[in-house]
Amino acid sequence: MAFEDLLMQSFAGNLVRDYATALVVLVLSVIALKIFKTVAIRELRKLIEKTETDFDDMLVSMISRIGLPFYLLVSLYISLNFIRSPPVIQSMILSGITILGTYYAAIILQSAIDYAAAKITHKRRHEEENADTAVIDLISRISKVLLWVIAFFFVLTNLGFNITPAIAGLGIGGIAVAFALQNVLGDVFASFSIYFDRPFSKGDFITIGDDMGVVKQIGIKSTRIQTLEGQELIVSNRELMETRINNYKKMERRRVQFSFGVRYETPTQKLKKIPAIIGDITGKIKLATLDRAHFRKFGDYSLVFEVVYFIDSRDYNAYMDIQQEINFAIKERFEEEGIELAYPTQTVYVNKEK
Repeated sequence: MAFEDLLMQSFAGNLVRDYATALVVLVLSVIALKIFKTVAIRELRKLIEKTETDFDDMLVSMISRIGLPFYLLVSLYISLNFIRSPPVIQSMILSGITILGTYYAAIILQSAIDYAAAKITHKRRHEEENADTAVIDLISRISKVLLWVIAFFFVLTNLGFNITPAIAGLGIGGIAVAFALQNVLGDVFASFSIYFDRPFSKGDFITIGDDMGVVKQIGIKSTRIQTLEGQELIVSNRELMETRINNYKKMERRRVQFSFGVRYETPTQKLKKIPAIIGDITGKIKLATLDRAHFRKFGDYSLVFEVVYFIDSRDYNAYMDIQQEINFAIKERFEEEGIELAYPTQTVYVNKEK
């Protein structure tokens, strides 16, 4: 049998020549798609050398993820146009292309989410040395889960399935789960608020009601605080966002106010020296700035003076050291001037009748 006669033979409704043509088209399509991928990656790498961003690296990585099975299915679908084939075969190949295409698209978008999360995390840690990025990780995971759920329903829709009942069921189930987990979800959303609003950060010294301490970790459900006594205080994020918080790390200057009393027997001339003495004492302390020192009032058992000054530091130990230094200096100067500090006394006057 001549070669031309062999090509004219018919099998399953197609000539051998048509099968050969389809095979050639299949091979050429696979080669063309692989060449396109190789050229595209090569050109992108040339661009990468001219740029300083790492976005190009991510783009090349995304294109590289598209594998041979996808190219093979696309080439097979193209080659089937050159022969008569059952519609079910074309439908199966088209479904395979849809599934693989959606899979690779989801992989690429997942890489984009990871890239964005990494950039945000890097930026946050650059802005804050001890930045807690647990919320970023949570948002990234939720986004990727939603991405794959959407991809799954997209595939089902293109395969001809009716997903309306499934979506309705998920909606009702989601509402039920939300009611059951409303406290947990409240803490999770509060953690989002803490991250974006930034009322405090890891390492900040804060007070919550009667409790105070350093923020050690900001979690998804709760925040851990190391108190001054040493124990760890765990507070739900929802509770934190519903109460007043004093954040001392945000404080640039600390205002200090204190009072002391001297005896009523102190001469007026010595009383008038006290504001100047306080000014002289605070003026010698590097981080302290005097605001005012006044004879405030006549107390029950003493003449009360009030002093207000500022400390150019947020550190609590620095504040206590300076206050101690001022107290020692006041005691020393008063002893030199003969000014006596008052203490609770009671004087009884007895009227003797003749």
